[in-house]
Amino acid sequence: MTAANQAARFDCVIFDCDGVLVDSEPIVHRVLNRVLNELGIEITLEESMKWFLGRAVRDELGNIEARLGKPLPRNFLSEWFVRRDAALIEELEAVPHIRQTIEAIQARGLPVCVASGADRIKVKLQLTHTDLLGLFMDPNDRREHIFTATEVEHSKPAPDVYLLAARTMGVEPSRCAVVEDSPTGATAGVAAGMTVFGYAARTDADELRAVGVKTVFTDMRDLPELIA
Repeated sequence: MTAANQAARFDCVIFDCDGVLVDSEPIVHRVLNRVLNELGIEITLEESMKWFLGRAVRDELGNIEARLGKPLPRNFLSEWFVRRDAALIEELEAVPHIRQTIEAIQARGLPVCVASGADRIKVKLQLTHTDLLGLFMDPNDRREHIFTATEVEHSKPAPDVYLLAARTMGVEPSRCAVVEDSPTGATAGVAAGMTVFGYAARTDADELRAVGVKTVFTDMRDLPELIA
């Protein structure tokens, strides 16, 4: 560990992916709302966003069936992935200023990684499409510093994926800064014993504070100084 890191507040910065690195939430929620209504669940976009923000569709299958009142089609999940990914490839962009923010954090000697509640295929697709994947590659052995819900037993709001990230990066949870945009993800970071910074560009700041987020911001360019 460098002298700069010893004097810093944190030894690692862990980024959520959706809504923090990539502006995927409006795209995914619009497609998901259409899919739910096609199934026969009459639900507004606002209602479905509140239901699924920070949650993976695969973890909500039982709740979808309960609301639908019958079993889902056997190919529901695979077709959802196809429609979701097609929309992302067509429309996805990086969160404004995220590249310069990450580079500024790395310039201070802080390692960064991704810990997402999504599946690994989606995370890599999004980071590759927005040209952010290289920022999370180990410069020595080119390993990806990416951790997803597919590698842990419980997804967010459980802390599992954040604890996996800290353990693999060789950092104590209390020395990790987490950047989250959803109450579900922020709950996971807080439960992991980490300091959560809430990105509230598209999220109600009060909802983030309600789950234990102390610092809320709306412009990624502010993050390096907030962490420092």
